[in-house]
Amino acid sequence: MKNTPLLLALLALSACGTQGALSQEAIDQARVQGAAPDLIYVVDLPGYELAEQSVGAVNEEGFGAFYVSPDGKQVQLRVDRDEFSDALCATRPVTDAMPVDAPVRCSRDEVGWYRQAAGRHEYAAVRGDALLLLAARLTDVGRETLKTAIAGARQAAVTGTPSPWPSPVERGDLPTTGDGAPDNEVGPGG
Repeated sequence: MKNTPLLLALLALSACGTQGALSQEAIDQARVQGAAPDLIYVVDLPGYELAEQSVGAVNEEGFGAFYVSPDGKQVQLRVDRDEFSDALCATRPVTDAMPVDAPVRCSRDEVGWYRQAAGRHEYAAVRGDALLLLAARLTDVGRETLKTAIAGARQAAVTGTPSPWPSPVERGDLPTTGDGAPDNEVGPGG
């Protein structure tokens, strides 16, 4: 079979998952919730896939999403307008660390800041006015994987205007006058 190399190449390409891709529906979901288009990022995490139902806005205009492995491990990506520095590194809590005031171990490298506290770790990286945080439990993902993923973080391709929220469901039990409380009047026999 002389087309075997071509067939193998196509199979290899088709096996590449969409772990770092973000559907237009997920982008619209985040934008409608208030995420700024320039703060919508994706990362590539081998062994993890983006949980699109987790995609949404964080704070006023930030972005957040979870990546999950088949065995339930999670990595959280958060992007918001913020600053970060060596001075903040040890004083700012690590994402989801409990207790919040757990001591933070900090080290800086060419990618950003690697931080650990209370069984959790994260990489923090600054891109312009955006602060990217990629966080997980120490047992869920290794430091090098976090580092590689945050180093390769990229903005999602955001196009157009998001679809509007669906209109509310019309309820027949809401009065048109008064305080708008449902009509729970008891009828005969009851």
